[in-house]
Amino acid sequence: MSADPIRVLIVEDHQVVAEGLGALLNDQADMTVVGNVGSVGESIALAAELNPDVVILDFRLTDGTGADAGTGIRQIRPETKLIFLTREDSDAARFAALESGASAFIHKSRAASEVVDAIRVVAGGGTLITPRTIATLLNKRRSMDAQLESLTPREKEVLRLMAEGVSSREIASKLGISYTTVRTHIRSLGSKLGVHSKLQAIVKARELALVE
Repeated sequence: MSADPIRVLIVEDHQVVAEGLGALLNDQADMTVVGNVGSVGESIALAAELNPDVVILDFRLTDGTGADAGTGIRQIRPETKLIFLTREDSDAARFAALESGASAFIHKSRAASEVVDAIRVVAGGGTLITPRTIATLLNKRRSMDAQLESLTPREKEVLRLMAEGVSSREIASKLGISYTTVRTHIRSLGSKLGVHSKLQAIVKARELALVE
């Protein structure tokens, strides 16, 4: 007698992607898609109801992140395996996925066959996240935490506004401080973080999760 198929829940807010993925997985003899939702709230409720073996999560959802969904699902169904399938490729996203209990993190540009293979691996108790990857992410996270702690609340606000493309004079106006003070904060950010341009500000603010 054949084994029960792997029960998969898809959490993806782009309907076309979700339907394509669902069709692919339902074509596999050893898999069945038990549900398809696009929000954190729906995913947790459906996981509680349907008890999937594997949940495939996008990182960006309508009401939060895939990490929020994964954490909620694992609290009620700790045996459920999580696979992140996303265009989000930042270290912050990878670390959040890892913290939520992810067994795999796959970029949407990868071949469909990789997703199918990953489902089989994690359903069988395996993981596609290596100890080396975990160690690298932890080291980067510690470095980012140290950089964040070195910034004053005002410097964080200035960096966030810089990353959003707000000019120095507009920052002064928004924060109710002088232009000279803004320039002083920007020099301090340059010294602490090596931020010397708008592009660097955008990259650093994203790394530190000050902007999305």
